[in-house]
Amino acid sequence: MKTRLNCPCGEQLKGADEDELVQRTQAHLAAEHPGMDYSRDEILFIAY
Repeated sequence: MKTRLNCPCGEQLKGADEDELVQRTQAHLAAEHPGMDYSRDEILFIAY
């Protein structure tokens, strides 16, 4: 299960599970990188 992701902006995102990681990543993208939308599969592809 992947629960961590490092955004190129330097933000480290963590979730208790993949669902939470995807939710937190999408919220981060909406707040900090408007217009950059990634699907669940794309987020999990770059997560670890």
